Amino acid sequence: MNLIKQYNEKELTISVKGKIDTNISPDFQNEIMDEMGKFDSLIIDFTELEYISSAGLRVLLIIGKELKPKNIPYTIKVNDAIREILVISGFDNVLNLE
Repeated sequence: MNLIKQYNEKELTISVKGKIDTNISPDFQNEIMDEMGKFDSLIIDFTELEYISSAGLRVLLIIGKELKPKNIPYTIKVNDAIREILVISGFDNVLNLE
């Protein structure tokens, strides 16, 4: 996994390339949780992500649950392969996909 964090004022964009699997998902979660409180909106860019495991999907749910009560908007940009995984798993109904 290659992760790049970029701020545009109070909007954080996290671009992820490669794979998020069971071994990497804790690192992915920690990278985002370490930034909590520093941004007013979040964009997770998965357009160059090749694979996400169920552990990675769990992290997305945790992030969504963390942001919702704080009314912090977030968007997850996805490519066709990742969109298919999210749709099949029903995550498209609970996550903000673009």
